[in-house]
Amino acid sequence: MPEEFPLQIDVGTLSAWLEAGEPVTVIDVREQWEWSHVHLPVSRLIPLGSLPTQVDGLPRVGALVILCHHGGRSLQATRFLREIGFDNAVNLVGGIDRWASEVDPSLSRY
Repeated sequence: MPEEFPLQIDVGTLSAWLEAGEPVTVIDVREQWEWSHVHLPVSRLIPLGSLPTQVDGLPRVGALVILCHHGGRSLQATRFLREIGFDNAVNLVGGIDRWASEVDPSLSRY
């Protein structure tokens, strides 16, 4: 895991971090209905609109990987988190859709 976290990573990088047992927290900023449809078992749901009120519970150690459906909302969330001092916040490019396409095809896509 890098000393300084990049703004964005691809699904292969997240997969490698998880397989290696790196300290990673995955936050899904989609809505409840989207998360109920499909999500990563290691993820924690915090819808984008709720994120500002839940930052106190987020870790500052290890990677804080943010994901959504395709990566737009999660990039917005990542930028917000970085602005308030979470230098470990990282956007997952392509979101859950790319994860399902490239890492775990058993997951449902929508």
